[in-house]
Formats: sequence, structure tokens, C-alpha cells
Amino acid sequence: MNYFQTNILKWAKIEPRLLPWKNYKDAYTIWLSEVLLQQTRVQQGLPYFYSFKKAYPTVFDMAKASEDEILKLWQGLGYYARARNMHFTAQIIVKDYNGVFPKNYEGLLQLKGIGEYTAAAIASFVYNEPVAVLDGNVYRVLSRFYGIETPIDSTSGKKEFKQVAKENLVKSKAAIYNQAIMDFGALQCVPKNPNCTICPLNKKCKGLKLNMINRLPLKLKKIKKKSRYFLFAVINHKNQKFLVKRTEKDIWQGLFQFPLIEVDEAAFLKEKDYKELVINSFNLKKISLNRVSQTYKQVLTHQKIMAKFLNITTLQKNEIPGIWKAVNEKEMLKFAFPKIIDCFLKDKVLLLNLK
Repeated sequence: MNYFQTNILKWAKIEPRLLPWKNYKDAYTIWLSEVLLQQTRVQQGLPYFYSFKKAYPTVFDMAKASEDEILKLWQGLGYYARARNMHFTAQIIVKDYNGVFPKNYEGLLQLKGIGEYTAAAIASFVYNEPVAVLDGNVYRVLSRFYGIETPIDSTSGKKEFKQVAKENLVKSKAAIYNQAIMDFGALQCVPKNPNCTICPLNKKCKGLKLNMINRLPLKLKKIKKKSRYFLFAVINHKNQKFLVKRTEKDIWQGLFQFPLIEVDEAAFLKEKDYKELVINSFNLKKISLNRVSQTYKQVLTHQKIMAKFLNITTLQKNEIPGIWKAVNEKEMLKFAFPKIIDCFLKDKVLLLNLK
């Protein structure tokens, strides 16, 4: 083994990272943990792992669930396409594979929602197949140690890092090594201000030698976020409110929301026009606008959303569109909402004014 491999494995023996899924060697549990942790910090994902394992102990249990149930349990984790893909894959595993995950990297890649990293993780952790993993932690460790300045999100960067990761893989100990380098990036070679004085790789780390630690890894120029302005109509009729299920193929597909009006920034700032907007948008006539919430914000990968919630009362239920779902406040707890709506519903001060 080379210097890099030897020291990574030595470090892992001294500083083992305790994670609940390490106690499992079945593909379902490893797959579940990896899907939950995509673009998610471990501490944020842990409660969801326990919740999903409790609700769906096996892939058969998950396959039987409805998409709404999966999305509700997933609520707050973001990137809901992961949840939909996970549910779809569970059904495929049961239907086409008799509940048994493919036992190699190439077979796993054929499943929806499983990319190169997740396939490598399952193949190596469960079956010890010699395939190198490449997640954010591994990119950071490799870029710093070898002083690689190629952007990790560029085509050439992905190709270069894939080759470097493959060259460093300890093939006879694929599972142990892959877990070790990931843990090393998570605990030792952290994103900001790592303690390089105690790092076992510091003698040969090019990033440290060239004073580039806090610059690496490099990424391409970030895309400017688009700002969007939402007005959610919280329409009350007696003890009921009305929800709409999103069918658009976007990040919130399958989630529920209050009837939505998207406006430009100028219209978002003109509260005096809100009542007329609601009347014209939904063809509602006899309504009263009771109050307007504060502005709620949610920052996504490529967009920033500003939203206000309009508390409205209508006297004529027959004006309500048939596709809207009437629910009481207790029933609302069953539905999965985008984070920005969930934050609004959890605001107790505003909840008192929803009735």
C-alpha cells in the first residue's frame, strides 16, 4: 500500500466514526442510508434514517406504502425527487427482483435514483466489490492531498478524480477503505479550517505545502439564483381550508400546498391589490382578506423563494374549484408540504389566526 492508503486506514482504526448503518450488511439498509444522505448532513439525516427504518423495516414494507406516506415522512429533508425515486425503486426491487438488490455495481446502476456514488457504496459496503466511492468528502480529501485544481463539477474534473480515486482504492479491503476515506473527509479533512497539524497525511499533502487547503476543492462559477415571489391563499370556509396537490414535474411534485399565485416583485409588494388578485386568479367573489403574513424565505439550489400567506374567508363554498381538497387543521398534519409552507404552519402565532 502507498503512503496515502496506509495512513487513511491507520487513522480509521484510531478514529472510527459511529454510524448506525455500519452495523448492517444488507443492501436495503445501506441503500436507504445513502439515499437519505445525498446532499444532506449526517446529523440532519440520522432522525430520518431511524424513522424510515421503523416505518419500513424491509424493502417490501416500503414498496407497499403510498407515495404520499413516503413524502410525508420525508418532509423537511428537501430534494423530494430522491423520495419519489426511492419509493419507485423499492417497488421495482419487489416486483422485478423478488426483493433482492442487484449484487454488483453495474446492476445497481440500472435502478432509478442510484448514481455512480450510491452504486459504489452499496457494492463495496455490502459485497466488498472493489469500486471506489466519490462523494463530497472524498473529492475534498483527494483534491487537497494531490493539489488538484480542476473543478470537481466539471467534466474533466469528474474524470480526473474518478481515476485518482480508482488508483488509491485498496481493492482487497474495498468496504473498509471506502468508509475510511469518507469518514476522514467528514471528521479530519473538514471543509473549513481543518486542523492540519494533527493530520496523518500532512507530510505529503500538496494542498498544505502550497497553502491551498481553504481553496480546495474548486468548483465552477456558481449559477445566479433566480428570485420568485409566491402568494399562498389560505382560504377558510367554516372549519375547513383548501389544499392543492402539485402535479408539475418540479422539486415539489407530489407535495401539497395552499392555492398559489406567482407574481413579480412589484406585485408582491402591493398588499392593497392582494384581494383583487385572489378574486381574479381563482374566480372567487365573496371573500374577505383578514390578514397577510410576514415574508417567508426558502433558498434552493437555483432559486430563492419569497412567500406570503393570505388569510382569507369565503362565504360561498360552491365557488371553490373541485380540484381543491377540503381539510380541517387536524387533517392537514397528514399531508407533506414544501418546507416554506411547513415553516408557516409551525408558526404558532400565525396558526392562531388561521381560523
